[in-house]
Amino acid sequence: MAFYRQVGEVPPKRHTQFRKPDGGLFYEELMGEEGFSSDSTLLYHAGVPSAIVDSQVWGLPDLATVANHPLTPRHLKLHDLFTDTSKSNAVEDRRLILGNGDVRISYAVAEQPSPYYRNAIGDECVYVEKGSATVETVFGVLNAVEGDYVIIPRATTHRWLPGPDGVHAYCIEANSHIAPPKRYLSRYGQFLEHSPYCERDLHSSAEPFMVEGTDVEVLVKHRGSGPGGIVGSRMTYATHPFDVVGWDGCLYPYTFNVSDFEPITGRIHQPPPVHQVFEGYNFVVCNFVPRKVDYHPLSVPVPYYHSNVDSDEVMFYCGGDYEARKGSGIGLGSISLHPGGYAHGPQPSAIEASLGAERFEELAVMVDTFRPLELGEGGQAVDDGVYAWTWAGRRKP
Repeated sequence: MAFYRQVGEVPPKRHTQFRKPDGGLFYEELMGEEGFSSDSTLLYHAGVPSAIVDSQVWGLPDLATVANHPLTPRHLKLHDLFTDTSKSNAVEDRRLILGNGDVRISYAVAEQPSPYYRNAIGDECVYVEKGSATVETVFGVLNAVEGDYVIIPRATTHRWLPGPDGVHAYCIEANSHIAPPKRYLSRYGQFLEHSPYCERDLHSSAEPFMVEGTDVEVLVKHRGSGPGGIVGSRMTYATHPFDVVGWDGCLYPYTFNVSDFEPITGRIHQPPPVHQVFEGYNFVVCNFVPRKVDYHPLSVPVPYYHSNVDSDEVMFYCGGDYEARKGSGIGLGSISLHPGGYAHGPQPSAIEASLGAERFEELAVMVDTFRPLELGEGGQAVDDGVYAWTWAGRRKP
């Protein structure tokens, strides 16, 4: 997404001398994707951004997964995962719900500031279900409120500072980059007229966040031989990573609030791609927002039964009342997992109940993956064990 911004002080020409008031040089860092062949940003540091004085092992939380076998649709109750959050932070206390080689979905409820953190595996898309947070980054400060997606590019040093009511964070961690769908963008990266959101809806830092300090510890998640090919390191930097006086480019963290998504509707039921908001390698992110529903005189507003033969579908219910799942026990804070190879759709009672509806007051975040998802320890801990049988109303004796 080539949306250029300049924040703070930068020299008139890139890769040229840029001096401090005392005559010393600022240190230029290029943060770029795909080996100098895609979007990038130049940051100007007071200290040397590569100067580390120590590196130790960071023991990551449990990232092991087990296969969804035998094949089963599941209902996972995320609000049962955390009871005492007074000592939790949004980085170290994430609990893995679902994952595969392309994406991991975790959940955290936190009241404490996180350590400084960098994900060198891929971009992160963190949905703020409840509460608020200040997200300090090497690019500046983001204010994240309920309903915000916080998009954090790979290898961005940052930390989470929860607001007075804490923060409930639904964390989508990619092994790739996360961006708006290509079909929403021109060949030069501008949002097109048919896109359900545009540049005006994206919010980034307005000024640098200059911090001085020495011997600053940063937790780094990176590739290695751990579960899922992921390990952690605890790196100590000689000077503070946030010693940036200015930057410019097209790669930076930003927020987008789900309330700014303009839903696409029609006379008959529209398929899930109209709800898409982001995409990564081998997965997409969609959101279902309050909207006017189908207005053909014989329309059936809830989804038809469908077999997504290429994907697993993960729906996180985070607001309103999701019409298609009435009678299944699903409520706010629930996840439904409908795996590929299984036809799924509304509860039978929900079909008749939806006829004649003019609006749905629902809010859900959906992730569709194109490789099968496995269950993490968090997902296993809050599986209700009965959702699979709710369409039939019984289980085989």
